[in-house]
Amino acid sequence: MTPLFGGCRLQCMGYRLGVKICGVTDEVDALQAAELGADWIGLNFYEGSPRYITPEKAESIMHGLPAAVEPVGIFILGELRSHLDFIPKFHLRTIQLHEEAEALARDLIEARTSPRLLLAKPLHISVITAFCVAETNDLLKITAYLKKCRQARGDLPGSDGPSLAAWMKKPRQKPILPTAILVDARVPGQFGGTGKTVPWDLLADFKPEVPLILAGGLTPENVAEAVHIVRPYAVDVASGVESSPGHKDAEKMKRFIENAREAADRLQ
Repeated sequence: MTPLFGGCRLQCMGYRLGVKICGVTDEVDALQAAELGADWIGLNFYEGSPRYITPEKAESIMHGLPAAVEPVGIFILGELRSHLDFIPKFHLRTIQLHEEAEALARDLIEARTSPRLLLAKPLHISVITAFCVAETNDLLKITAYLKKCRQARGDLPGSDGPSLAAWMKKPRQKPILPTAILVDARVPGQFGGTGKTVPWDLLADFKPEVPLILAGGLTPENVAEAVHIVRPYAVDVASGVESSPGHKDAEKMKRFIENAREAADRLQ
């Protein structure tokens, strides 16, 4: 199973909107999402969520997925530390990290080629870093985070990085950047699945240097407008396609995916 954010695919695929169905809790919903055209399914390892699943349940869901659909493990800081062995054991290749854990996210990104202090061997994963956005200052935090990621290997000169002269002498290295940035609504004490939308107009001119995934309160009824305004690389939905928390509605998933992709097609 190859992560959908693999190098050339980002450059060559054109604008085919990606769709992530998040908070999947059983095999039936996972397979329905796959059959309806989802690119990713989100498996939630945050124990405070109504969509939480155990590693054993996640393994069962992942085992039945078609090869074209990528599972994404969703963590906050505490749960991630307790699942570090699970990630390579079950070949989880993409994770989404929440809870102001940007420094750890950078370590995980670098762990794709260097083990650091995390594991005994390199960890070949894609990392999506999630941010809650409500105002312009939140976008500045994302930009600052991406800059720190690039400077983690001295890739950019700057006041808090190497001098220009030293930077010019160093061999160029691939920047340490997340696979994507996920933008969700800010709801104190919660990490997604709230049904609250992000201010889309705020994101209309926001073009980070990595793909942007739009989450937060998306539904079959509003996803087309969101895609038209934000023009994200992908959209992420949880509560907007559910019959109850953690239980997906096949008809809602179908309409969501169709409406999202039709809106993206109109942007061509």
